[in-house]
Amino acid sequence: MEHKIKSIRPFIGAKDYKLSRQFYSDLGFAEIMLSSKMSYFKSGTFGFYLQDAYVKDWVDNTMVFMEVEDLAKHLEKTKALNLPQKYKGVRLSEIVTNDWGSEYFLHDPSGILWHIGEFLG
Repeated sequence: MEHKIKSIRPFIGAKDYKLSRQFYSDLGFAEIMLSSKMSYFKSGTFGFYLQDAYVKDWVDNTMVFMEVEDLAKHLEKTKALNLPQKYKGVRLSEIVTNDWGSEYFLHDPSGILWHIGEFLG
């Protein structure tokens, strides 16, 4: 079956919605407020929904993979934002090389784990 997908937009939760909104804005996403309890954050034609909703088991097990064109440059720019110093609980790793490509990891203020990477070839 051919899906003809135009976008996939995951929903993620936030322990502190206001803080998470600021974090994603600082990370460079543009925010579109949809309601007092939900925003759409986008970069180009890609994005995700951030909800003012927190279920520990859900948030603790949420991972998002974001593919970028130049991983080293992206990490350099992310490091320059000083997010771990600005937001409690935010963690940023170095690049890890795998057999399929490379990635680094970023935990948001709620604990959402972002895999930011690029594939080989």
